[in-house]
Amino acid sequence: MRGFQTARLLVVLSVVMALSGAAQLHRFDLPLTRQDDWLLGSTERPAEIQRGTATNEIVLSNGLIRRIFRLSPNGATVALDNLMTRASLLRAVRPEAVVTLNGHDYNVGGLVGQPDHAYLLPEWLDDMRETTNAFRLESWSAGKPVAPFSWHRKRHSANLPWPPPGVTIDFRYTPPPAAPQGLAVVVHYELYDSLPVLGKWLTISNGTDQPVTLDRLTTEVLAAVEAESAVDARPTNKWRLPPISVMSDYSFGGMDPVTSSKVTEWVPDPEYKTQVHYERKTPCLLLVRPPIGPGVTLAPGETWKSWRTWLVVHDSDSRERQGLALRRAQRALAPWITENPIMMHVRSADTQAFRAAVDQCAEVGFEMIIYTFGSGLNMENEDPAYIARIKADVDYAHGKGIEVGAYSLFSSRRIDDANDVINPATGRPGGAIFGNAPCLASRWGTNYLRQIRQFIEKTGLDLIEHDGPYPGDVCASTVHPGHRGLADSQWTQWRLSADFYIWCREHGVYVNAPDYYFFTGSTKTGMGYREDNWSLPRAQQLIHGRQNIYDGTFEKTPTMGWMFVPLTEYHGGGAAATLEPLREHLADYEAHLANNFGAGVQACYRGPRLYDSGETKGVLKRWVSWFKEYRDILESDIIHLRRADGRDIDYFLHVNPALKRCGLAMIYNPLQEPVVRTLVLPLYYTGLDKRALIRHEDGNARVYELDWQRQVTVEVTVPAKGRTWLVIEKPGTR
Repeated sequence: MRGFQTARLLVVLSVVMALSGAAQLHRFDLPLTRQDDWLLGSTERPAEIQRGTATNEIVLSNGLIRRIFRLSPNGATVALDNLMTRASLLRAVRPEAVVTLNGHDYNVGGLVGQPDHAYLLPEWLDDMRETTNAFRLESWSAGKPVAPFSWHRKRHSANLPWPPPGVTIDFRYTPPPAAPQGLAVVVHYELYDSLPVLGKWLTISNGTDQPVTLDRLTTEVLAAVEAESAVDARPTNKWRLPPISVMSDYSFGGMDPVTSSKVTEWVPDPEYKTQVHYERKTPCLLLVRPPIGPGVTLAPGETWKSWRTWLVVHDSDSRERQGLALRRAQRALAPWITENPIMMHVRSADTQAFRAAVDQCAEVGFEMIIYTFGSGLNMENEDPAYIARIKADVDYAHGKGIEVGAYSLFSSRRIDDANDVINPATGRPGGAIFGNAPCLASRWGTNYLRQIRQFIEKTGLDLIEHDGPYPGDVCASTVHPGHRGLADSQWTQWRLSADFYIWCREHGVYVNAPDYYFFTGSTKTGMGYREDNWSLPRAQQLIHGRQNIYDGTFEKTPTMGWMFVPLTEYHGGGAAATLEPLREHLADYEAHLANNFGAGVQACYRGPRLYDSGETKGVLKRWVSWFKEYRDILESDIIHLRRADGRDIDYFLHVNPALKRCGLAMIYNPLQEPVVRTLVLPLYYTGLDKRALIRHEDGNARVYELDWQRQVTVEVTVPAKGRTWLVIEKPGTR
């Protein structure tokens, strides 16, 4: 915990600096100490809007981060401060946004005339000026966050507020003389209570009497302090970046926030002339802009809203602590990700087979059943008799307390030349991300979305597993009714896809999608995703499974990623890879259950049945009951301790300082013999300070003393090819 030794040193330094007159502490300048570490949640830090030290400044702050704006001679961000580390993150003033309208570029706000772009002194600001081609700040207003869409809560989830509490500030800009008069650009900011997270988006209103085309848009231009300096040439991917993560709802084509975000770019800053890099290519300018478009045309009177992005400011270089920050932010901004039903994937849509599987789900405590891929269910079937049959089966499941989902494939399928995406390089279908794909803005695509909504409404389904959600394909067609051409094809298709998931969220429909649509209503994506690994021998599947979970939960919460359990053969592999007959491979089946439930992760248990004997049923019931007993802590954050490698034990620690049962360590033994190991468990993120109650499985609790780093040393015995767990509780809670 060297970072917190550093934090204590910062407290001393800040006091010395204040006494010497070298620094003036503001109301929200609270140094990071363990007692008020924001990740432990022991101190409330409300977001507020204040007047700045200068009369023409306004401050957005919550004690963790602070953004300061100048209001004249034009609107501009003049400070972005990490109050947790007392570091300035901004080295130069840039425009608040850049818009390209009818082929012409315009800055939104901003000031020029800064003498040196390596750092920014407050005394320089009064001499800086606005530019003639920029939209000019007209007014600002404050408020509270408003949910961009509603969340119909119908299943178990964390008790989190929606929208996250905080404050908003909106800056309204009017056009320069060269731009169409009657346009208005509003730059929206959201800062949340007790989170180092700042949201931003734009709305553009066309108050003219002519259509206006928004060709390109950059919603953030941030001249950040570089994370490192290098003189010599260096590949782009070898640079250390500033301690800011950028998340966006404009995400697709990936299962993690970095891969999927299509609007984040760290690029060289041509105005930074004094940087040490000889070619001046230090990536220290953050641009938030899509790879193409949006290319939309605003009709007179129309208002258009951009994507949203969120800056997550980090107080440490630690991968674990940065991951904890991202997970906390995602829970706040998309709290439906904490919905985590136990689900079976039934292989057949036949009524008899389906209802038999429903009965087994109800018997062992599963909560959801899904008509899986290859089951024969067709959500595009509009035959009333077919819909009535599926509805009757769904009603049967609901009568047993089981929710029902269904699989539908959108992308990676071929429709026809008229409806597939058109490759701009060839003018023909083909060459899409998955080879061939329909355009969601084609006639077929819009009809497909109508069919899926209708099927959900008429059958009463509770989940859609949407395979191949829109991955980002562009389309050069000029005859598809939903988009004009290439320039707006990506934005339009993403918007259609996002609106469908929002509709699902508002109707209580759970969304499994192998893509990062969480901020528009999706609930789960793949935790680790190489499907043919499930054709490996069973022992290898178990090691790979724990590796997938360990790696996936650095940026995802346990509830955000699904795993897989091939009850029947999947992608080949024969008998060595298959769990059926279940009673003959019960040890491996139980190991899958322990892998997933022990991590708080749900898997797709895919097959015709969950159990084939009383003994199999008993193992299932025991693990389901165990998971539900410890659900709150199991669905909490994971501290990563030793990754599975098959050579020795592997283990991790669930932590949640808000719970009485504030920790649970899962320890797995892949070896052929039992082992005794001495473990050092870091309990800092449990919130415990001096003592912990620790019990081995369901045994008696013992009091352990924490060392100065809030660690305990525990000896454990783990059976051969087995597992065990330790429960950590706050003293006085039993």
